[in-house]
Amino acid sequence: MYFSLHTVDTPAAIIDLERMQHNIDRMQQRMDMLGVRFRPHVKTSKCTPVVRAQLAAGALGITVSTLKEAEHFLAAGVTDIFYAVGMAPHRLPQALALRRRGCNLKILTDGLVSAHAIADFGKANGEAFDVWIEIDTDGHRSGIQPEDPVLLEVGHALQDGGMRLGGVLTHAGSSYELDTPEALTALAERERVGCLRAAERLRAAGLPCPGVSVGSTPTALAAAQLQGVTEVRAGVYVLFDLVMNNIGVCTTDEIALSVLTTVIGHQSDKGWIIVDAGWMAMSRDRGTQKQKQDYGYGQVCTIDGTVLPGYLLSGANQEHGIVSREGGPDADISHRFPVGTRLRILPNHACATGAQFPEYRALAEGGTLTTWERFHGW
Repeated sequence: MYFSLHTVDTPAAIIDLERMQHNIDRMQQRMDMLGVRFRPHVKTSKCTPVVRAQLAAGALGITVSTLKEAEHFLAAGVTDIFYAVGMAPHRLPQALALRRRGCNLKILTDGLVSAHAIADFGKANGEAFDVWIEIDTDGHRSGIQPEDPVLLEVGHALQDGGMRLGGVLTHAGSSYELDTPEALTALAERERVGCLRAAERLRAAGLPCPGVSVGSTPTALAAAQLQGVTEVRAGVYVLFDLVMNNIGVCTTDEIALSVLTTVIGHQSDKGWIIVDAGWMAMSRDRGTQKQKQDYGYGQVCTIDGTVLPGYLLSGANQEHGIVSREGGPDADISHRFPVGTRLRILPNHACATGAQFPEYRALAEGGTLTTWERFHGW
């Protein structure tokens, strides 16, 4: 069944297909120019048509953040899958089942205890898991620092335990704290050098380390060169959001995800309009709060996606959103936006906002909407 922006129920998560394809092509062309394999992170969309578009553009394999994603996309025909979250021992049976069903699943460890657990389970079940070691190149989250002696211990634990050491992986998550091209390019180089150094240490110790995997959307778009890197991972680039806009790697015209909402009331004395998209639609993510531009819960646009400068979703309750104007109340706001007016809100964090919805409405150039399923869970 086809809908339009004027007939679909609200709130609704809208993907602008023209913008999405532009983003896919932009990233893929950059990876092709830099001469590296591109493995998109599908946790942003968790949506089969989006992933098919990424693969059609030239992506080779996918990255997932849950084994449920791996199961879903294996059923859709994708076999080359990297589960890029540290492997918990209780998930090893699920990982084994995926490999036995034909999934070329790669798994991740960030320490010696985990490495031993993987090797012991693999040996007991006659499975040589393809295991990569997570490297910490920026102090952002998890991983082993490139010069840490434990790196070689982990490598030997995997190799001696009969596992296949596939390579090293890092994620420059601190790129989300930057907002200049120079800083992003410098971090991308730090990410590359640190991960490559870890690979060199493993190789010098006589351990195989064929893969060097790096990535975040900001560093992927900012890297000057990727010598020694075999693949790049990035996720949010496919839809983009206001955090990425503040970082400087996209414009608001490239943000492909928005939430369609309807004006349901006014508080004229406060300069507010009330819409039916609260935090249950937008999420509670306030990722722009510490950036150079705080967008509240989102940037307000007209129904056709044109940004309305100064108008933000400034407050959010569960099912109610509050739209107001920066810099002071708009005395004419109730006349400017009558009850029934439809608006679109650009999100702070595309992954978090997408996760609020069981489906997307894919907006084609002619204005028609089709329904794309989005799945949840672990």
